[in-house]
Amino acid sequence: MVATVLIAVVALIHAYIVVLEMVLWTTPRGRKAFGMSVEKAELTKVLAANQGLYNGFLVAGLAWGLWLGEPGFQIKIFFLACVVVAGLYGAATVSRKILLIQALPAGLALAALLLGV
Repeated sequence: MVATVLIAVVALIHAYIVVLEMVLWTTPRGRKAFGMSVEKAELTKVLAANQGLYNGFLVAGLAWGLWLGEPGFQIKIFFLACVVVAGLYGAATVSRKILLIQALPAGLALAALLLGV
């Protein structure tokens, strides 16, 4: 049950990231979340939408695994591992904040899943 709740939280975090990157990127809320000027947000909005789409695939995979329940065990492991790797890469290349927002929740969910809690 703990793993299921944590996986759902990770999926919701990424659903919000999808909205930020695909819809709100150039708005004050989107710019504040990513620390960007109006000019930079406008120049990068297509790139951000593409990135948002990839985050959407992570959400879809996690939701699929949750929907399958126990038979979705390996799917949940795969998509949580993808989130952890993406979070580690983002923390190393963009902002350490990504470690806390992406990698840590996914790592905790992965640990709970593997421990069967």
